[in-house]
Amino acid sequence: MSTTDTPLSGPDFSKGIPFADLSDGGQLLGHAQGEAVLLSRRGDDAFAIGATCSHYGGPLAEGLVEGDTVRCPWHHACFSIRTGEALAAPALSPVPCYTVERRGDEVFVTGKEARGALAASFPMPSSTSRSSTSSSAASLVRRVVIVGAGAAGAAGAEMLRRCGYDGAITMVDSDTDAPYDRPNLSKDYLAGNAPEEWIPLRPDGVYAEHGIEVVRAPAARIDREARVVEVTGHDALPYDALLLATGAEPVRLPLEGAELPHVHYLRSLDDSRAIIAAAKTARHIVVIGASFIGLEVAAALTTRGLPVQVVAPEDVPLGRILGPELGGAIRALHEEKGVIFHLERKPLRIERDTVVLDNQQRIPADLVVIGVGVRPRLDLAERAGLTMDRGVRVNEYLETSAPGIYAAGDIARWPDPHSGERLRVEHWVVAQRMGQVAARNILGAREAFVHVPYFWSAHYDMTISYVGHAESWDTLHTDGSAAERNLSVRYERDGKLLALATIFRDQESLQTERAMERSVATAPLS
Repeated sequence: MSTTDTPLSGPDFSKGIPFADLSDGGQLLGHAQGEAVLLSRRGDDAFAIGATCSHYGGPLAEGLVEGDTVRCPWHHACFSIRTGEALAAPALSPVPCYTVERRGDEVFVTGKEARGALAASFPMPSSTSRSSTSSSAASLVRRVVIVGAGAAGAAGAEMLRRCGYDGAITMVDSDTDAPYDRPNLSKDYLAGNAPEEWIPLRPDGVYAEHGIEVVRAPAARIDREARVVEVTGHDALPYDALLLATGAEPVRLPLEGAELPHVHYLRSLDDSRAIIAAAKTARHIVVIGASFIGLEVAAALTTRGLPVQVVAPEDVPLGRILGPELGGAIRALHEEKGVIFHLERKPLRIERDTVVLDNQQRIPADLVVIGVGVRPRLDLAERAGLTMDRGVRVNEYLETSAPGIYAAGDIARWPDPHSGERLRVEHWVVAQRMGQVAARNILGAREAFVHVPYFWSAHYDMTISYVGHAESWDTLHTDGSAAERNLSVRYERDGKLLALATIFRDQESLQTERAMERSVATAPLS
């Protein structure tokens, strides 16, 4: 994954500062040993951790510090200020932790604490974690199979080891590159701003080092009675607990010409590589679909200096999800960068060098990318006889209708305590956090999934942060201006806040997420 260095600023903590300069409950950005450090105080104690988020390098000093945690302003990863441990995705790795000494009226940062090999890659959860696992339950689970090595599956496998589970873990996925940073495939990597070495979630060999087997083959069938997963071209895998994290796949249009070699979809690393290769010689690019993926592809290819035209049936891109003002602002930004929109239009067919629209307009195209959404991969769960509900129905602990089988990520529909509805969302961060909670529950934690949904979408130099989930609303409250890169949109129904979208209002986004969490802390689940 990509990281950026936080510039060194503030005091040199290795030379000491007056303890009184650090207010109780406060924090101060400085540096020690040539690295940015965040120093925090709780009562008579002071703690120091690295000030740069381990996910994408966000500045933690600009985040939200509450209690013993700090949240990154960029993508809402959460860390312990006492240990530096990553408490909530999308960060999977800790930030450095430093030793702090009181000498009279001064406080000094004296060195970096060493981490063992296991802690460096899969750190143990701290005592601030919201739940603990049950040793008696864990002792009954000696074989865990995870189907899917994407966001939910990989995060779940790592959490099992973080919790001290020493039984067998097997991830099954036919994608030979997984797990990797899927959100980057339509953003910086596709735009040419992120090298491929940033894309894997972990270096080669890390999973094998920690006893996590990865089987590169498709899961074919679940035999619930025998408690085995049948795998194509591989021995059947017995399990005591099973986590289904099969993810989603692109919606494929039943369109004449959609199988031509210059037509692409984007879901996997191989898909992104193929689009990058095709873009090297492309002169006319058409993106079909104004979804988040479609528009991020348009932004990425435009950033490469390529001409892009977008075809979509709606009158405002993303208007159904974000509302007319924010959707209109996204369209204006793309048009400012040179993207041409053909809205309220559908493709009729794709030819060798042309996309023909339903009004018979012909658009030159030697590279076509179709991005009209995804659908959950439910076949395995359906054939296993699990209860379905426009996804795999799970309870608050992410357990399916079959004891010992859990589901997480794009396929899972869970009872959301904030909205009072069952939700299924296709967000990377939600999938990772689901995988982590499911893993702890496999080990007996009985931890309800109450995380507030979060995602981000990048368009050139503008990033939209979205907390909560609003499939529909009756009121929009807009403050600020997208044109001025300072905007918040509140989505409400019956006077209740369901979601918030922001542009360059990181604190408002973080504070709203935290307020939503507090509001559901004791809410009943059904």
